[in-house]
Amino acid sequence: MILYVAKDCKDSLVAFVSFKLSGAKGKIEIVTADSKHIPYLKYTKQVPSLQLESGDFLFTLESVLLYLVGESSRTSLEYLVSPEIFLDSLNKDIPSKSLFGENETLSLTDMVLWSRLSSSLQVFKASKNLYSRYPRVGFWYDKVSDHELIVGAAKELGYIPAKVLTSKEADSSSKKSEVMVKSLPKSNASSKKPVTDAVENFLQVSVSEDQKKAAIKCWLEGYPLTNPIDHEEHPKKPISGKKNNLITSALPYVNNVPHLGNIIGAVLSADCFARYCRLKNENTLYICGTDEYGTATETKALAEGLTPQQICDKYNALHREVYSWFNISFDYFGRTTTKQQTDIAQDIFWKVHNNGFTVAQTVDQLFCPHCSKFLADRFVEGTCPFCGFEDARGDQCDKCSKLINPIELKDPRCKVCSKSPEIKTSKHLFLDLPKLEERIKKLTDERDAMNAYNTTSVSITNSWMKAGLKPRCITRDLKWGTPVPHKDYKDKVFYVWFDAPIGYISITANYMKEWELWWKNPGNVTLHQFMAKDNVPFHSVIFPASLMATGENWTLVNILDGIDWLQYEGTKFSKSRGTGVFGDQAMDTGIPCDIFRCYLLLNRPETSDTNFTWDSLAQTNNNILLNNLGNFVLRALTFCKNSFGSRIEEISLNADDEHFIALVNDHLSSYYKNFDERMMSRAFESVFSISKIGNQYLQYNAPWVLTKGSDADKKRAGSVISLATNVAALLSVIISPFMPTISKVLQEQINMPEDKKLFTERFVPLLKVGHNIGRPFPLFSKLEEASVAAFKSKFAGQDSGSPASAPVTDVESLQREIEKQGNKVRELKSSKASPDLIKSEVAILLELKKKLPAELQQKPSNGKNKPATKAQAKPQPKVQNPPKAKVEITPEIAALQKQIEAQGQKVRELKSKGGDKTSVDAEVKVLLDLKSKLPPELQPQPTGKKGKKKK
Repeated sequence: MILYVAKDCKDSLVAFVSFKLSGAKGKIEIVTADSKHIPYLKYTKQVPSLQLESGDFLFTLESVLLYLVGESSRTSLEYLVSPEIFLDSLNKDIPSKSLFGENETLSLTDMVLWSRLSSSLQVFKASKNLYSRYPRVGFWYDKVSDHELIVGAAKELGYIPAKVLTSKEADSSSKKSEVMVKSLPKSNASSKKPVTDAVENFLQVSVSEDQKKAAIKCWLEGYPLTNPIDHEEHPKKPISGKKNNLITSALPYVNNVPHLGNIIGAVLSADCFARYCRLKNENTLYICGTDEYGTATETKALAEGLTPQQICDKYNALHREVYSWFNISFDYFGRTTTKQQTDIAQDIFWKVHNNGFTVAQTVDQLFCPHCSKFLADRFVEGTCPFCGFEDARGDQCDKCSKLINPIELKDPRCKVCSKSPEIKTSKHLFLDLPKLEERIKKLTDERDAMNAYNTTSVSITNSWMKAGLKPRCITRDLKWGTPVPHKDYKDKVFYVWFDAPIGYISITANYMKEWELWWKNPGNVTLHQFMAKDNVPFHSVIFPASLMATGENWTLVNILDGIDWLQYEGTKFSKSRGTGVFGDQAMDTGIPCDIFRCYLLLNRPETSDTNFTWDSLAQTNNNILLNNLGNFVLRALTFCKNSFGSRIEEISLNADDEHFIALVNDHLSSYYKNFDERMMSRAFESVFSISKIGNQYLQYNAPWVLTKGSDADKKRAGSVISLATNVAALLSVIISPFMPTISKVLQEQINMPEDKKLFTERFVPLLKVGHNIGRPFPLFSKLEEASVAAFKSKFAGQDSGSPASAPVTDVESLQREIEKQGNKVRELKSSKASPDLIKSEVAILLELKKKLPAELQQKPSNGKNKPATKAQAKPQPKVQNPPKAKVEITPEIAALQKQIEAQGQKVRELKSKGGDKTSVDAEVKVLLDLKSKLPPELQPQPTGKKGKKKK
């Protein structure tokens, strides 16, 4: 047997110790958390798992434990599946089923119980009477945690299990306490107090002395001197002595609207990395543009009744609008229908041709007699010869992603007239890839040795190389494309996958005359290319082969990042079926672009396909952004403003602070390491790890208590808050690649010095003593369940199985949400908030109204189609409204009303002083959120146009 475990994983720790206790024969292998050692599992977490002698795998902790414990001890697993009786039963059973037995030996039963308790520790800690209610449980749990087997395994796996007692409490408990707990009657109470989550996760995370020393050394040395590059100066040129990054993202087809999968698959991933490089003070040029030639454009033009050029102009503008809204920081966004594209592509062709790397071949092609023309790949569809998909294109199957020659299709049909084509011959030019195979293999091996291609790119490229490279056609029978300059091929254009990658070069040439400084400078420029996995072979094989064949010193791809697919709610995005969110639709949801950016980058398909769901987006927004990151920075900045006059106080570090700073640096190191490896989702997770321990640091030190104490306590509070505010400043920098707008807003709140907005390798003071921060306000707002339900319905598509008129199970709840949202919209309008904020809230209101049953939806009226007479309307029964219940004004409600009054006054003062719209909107949002917490009977009622309340 083989047990597979991973480091820094509680379940792995449990399996590790249980395996040793069981006496099972076999070995333990430590693998990475994302290991894929079980070949038939693609998406399921594979650690811990147990490979049996038969070759079968058990891949959940429960199944592994059940196998090791055995059927005879199966009752011990009842605690895993019966949580409702767990506490009481365990407190009774511990004296007879645990270390409290006669031999004091750790058993498998102990590990099963300990595992279950460890998973539910937060529930236990939520009870203030933990030790009085379950004294045996708490003491036994800590005793098991200290057992030599668990301590040894924890060191080997790098996972420190949480404890109920703090180290100080454990020291003071002594043997006397141990005896007391053993003999403690159920009704007796313990003086021990439960500790907070902060103690568990903050102070008990292991940090070495060397880590502390290194962290404090950097902290004391302060912010390093830098000579920042001006990233706004154009055109950019490579700088001697600097890292020069040339970044491209796959050129999107001009004939469509990009959906969220397209966006994360190329432009957003490249944008995030480009922003990261700039913050590292590296000279960076990010180039992209629309791919406008080929059959895709001709097909779209035919469908819309426009010329190909009109289609290109229309959709190029649409792409620009979408990418601008998503805050994609191109240095230049161009297009391929330019003179530079023609000149450079034809020049490359002649050099490739004259160097003997092309070969002419006669090709069997599909010809449509009805349309009297050869059918290029996009003009023919049929059944895939590999997987049987019935709607495969003539160049590639959308289902299995295999490349296809049109004549290989089964039952082909012309896309224009749907008639069956016939096979005719046509003479074409091919790129002689077999002659270049050794050079491509050498390039691939070199990049692979440097881990320069991600796993997906390596796998796809190697599959091409293993099959052996074959000549690849670079011409086609079309009109819309870059003309082939050879006299024998005047009626042909270049094939898109020879022509399109040259677009990176021609777009750069449109950006600057000295484009060769970037594209013919391999010794001083690093070329990073981002794309979805179906584009990998054209960037790892065909494009570099074409450049190599010219005999010139081109900048070839250094870093290749091909990522997997993002699906929508378990299916494919489809504009025709209305399934999924497309770029133009995202703009209309009212959800800020940074929320989409955050979710897509956290869910980036870096090693396997991932899935967009509205539920997980809401959880990301509400739990990770609002409750974690947003909560921490708002707490730190608000406390700084209210208790210390917005001023940064002197920071005097004690041992706990040094431990905290070392932990921040540890997460910062992971951030840089993962970013450098283009594992952006993991890098992003490090951001939230820092804000999480920041929250725990505040909770542990409780500055709100210290400010009410002695002068020394108040000084300590100032030190704690100032250190936390510096962490908020650090977060404002490292979130910038992911959420640039939120980063900018947070830096405005902090009043961040301009010279401190670049990355530092270690956490150092970013705000000097005496620095004054700005005005803090919430960065995020909650995404309500009703809004999520509305978005699910809107973007579900025709095949969702949920008809538009599906009954609403909780109409009253939905109506309350609509009324609440309507009040918010009216408040915004009456307070003259910015049009963008009003528009976003109105969008949410409209989506909520669409969820109402058809008979309850109010039909829009412009006054033109009124009934001829009132008598035509069906009489409606009068409904007697129940009398409103009197609301008791509790102290909590009274305090809330005072907050609302104070916030209202703040809004009025800000408006009277001519405050900027962003500040006004933020304060109005705070006011509305406060009002929404009032009981419905006390919430402001909607008013008519004259300001009178509606009756």
